Amino acid sequence: MIYHTFAQLYDQLFDDELYRKWAAYTQANGGSSAQQVLDLAGGAGRLAVLLAQWGQAVTVADFSADMLSLASQHAAAAGVELTLVEADMRDLTALPQYDLVTCFADSLCYLADIEDAETTFQQVAAHLRTGGRFLFDMITPYQTDVVYPGYMYNYEDDDHQRAFLWQSYGDDDVPHGVIHELAFFNRLADGHYERIGETHFERSYPLATITAALKRSGFTDIAVTADFGRAAPDEQTTRWFFSCQR
Repeated sequence: MIYHTFAQLYDQLFDDELYRKWAAYTQANGGSSAQQVLDLAGGAGRLAVLLAQWGQAVTVADFSADMLSLASQHAAAAGVELTLVEADMRDLTALPQYDLVTCFADSLCYLADIEDAETTFQQVAAHLRTGGRFLFDMITPYQTDVVYPGYMYNYEDDDHQRAFLWQSYGDDDVPHGVIHELAFFNRLADGHYERIGETHFERSYPLATITAALKRSGFTDIAVTADFGRAAPDEQTTRWFFSCQR
């Protein structure tokens, strides 16, 4: 499954600045007054740690036990407490209600279709207190259809111990779909390299499709922005940010 085989490598290479931007967006959109926060698909807990350092009680729910193990390590290193739950975002029945739910890093785009996304919206709505907010982001059709096809990113650290290759392709079988081929190379003690690879699938949807699913799930006051809430979206926006009230 996603990130199970190279959670630690993914965590090490992810840009910390993005977590700080998500944290700032969260605080500016209801996070500062929320006491109980659920971070869906919270991965290695880096956003959750930032929120916990600001005094919030944060639960991290993620499908990957490997990622949650890293979240435990990051929480211990930062001296904060996190509640860690292995869960599918489409079924949160075992969880209580929260003041705020977040779901970033286009995690909803990894679901198979808009029906799965709407099921998640319904689950979130059921686990938000009245007046609570749901904050999330999703990549746009412009990102999947224009930016990602043919995209490549290569990284190698200074001492040649690790390398990362990322290639993206349009998915001809899925509207607004994209395929990511990811490969990590780790240098072993004998000088040889170990390759760890995974294929990821993402998709986006027209904005009207997403907002309609949110409304059917019981959300109101749906605000959509770009650039971590700092700009209005336009035709070349690559990631939408959603702030919704239950």
